[in-house]
Amino acid sequence: MEINENTIIGQLVATDYRTADVFRHHGIDFCCKGNRAIGQVCTEKKLDMAPILNELHDITATPECSIQTYHIWPLDQLAEHIVRKHHHYVAQKIPVLHQYLRKVCQVHGQEHPELWQIAALFTAAASELTAHMEKEELILFPRIREIVKKQEAGEYFESGAVSKVDKPIAVMMGEHDQEGERFRKIAELSNNYTPPENACNTYRVTYGILKEFQDDLHQHIHLENNILFPKAIAAEKTLTGSCKIPS
Repeated sequence: MEINENTIIGQLVATDYRTADVFRHHGIDFCCKGNRAIGQVCTEKKLDMAPILNELHDITATPECSIQTYHIWPLDQLAEHIVRKHHHYVAQKIPVLHQYLRKVCQVHGQEHPELWQIAALFTAAASELTAHMEKEELILFPRIREIVKKQEAGEYFESGAVSKVDKPIAVMMGEHDQEGERFRKIAELSNNYTPPENACNTYRVTYGILKEFQDDLHQHIHLENNILFPKAIAAEKTLTGSCKIPS
């Protein structure tokens, strides 16, 4: 796709996830606030747009066989991928990070009081994300699978039926914004996950896993906000009433 000041960030990352590294490097949110144009964001953040566009052109001009074309995946396949890769990752890392954060707070919390704030923010995020993923797996994703089955069978929902994805998706996106803000605070408090020079190995490992957790969350939110959710809303609309399913 052509890349210029009017290119929507989330759509670009949906097409080629390698561009996420460029936006991440320049502190540009491509997941929760990925519905903005590059030029708009550069103006708001007072960034020089020219080198950013050059980096994006360079990275997209390089063929890469391993690019994940998530934007053309079937909706149920993408939802399953999110559960298996991102939901499972979050569930596995939460207890690990709780353990590490307790330890570094006890040992280094007096000298670095920001650790207590980071631990509190992560504890809140862990609780909210656990509930968030459960709602997706029990409410939203089953509806998405139902949409796919209707498409495959050439069937429709009842004419004029109330959407069963609009409201849950609005709730999920609001919660994504909340977690994005929470991790922005964690990144700020941790100096972008940079441990002090005299930090012990546990301190360094804790920040490393937190950074990994944040990066995984960014991709997780991107896949939902910029690909799965808008496609699910559009697909449900095509199956309501007598409109034809697009080929």
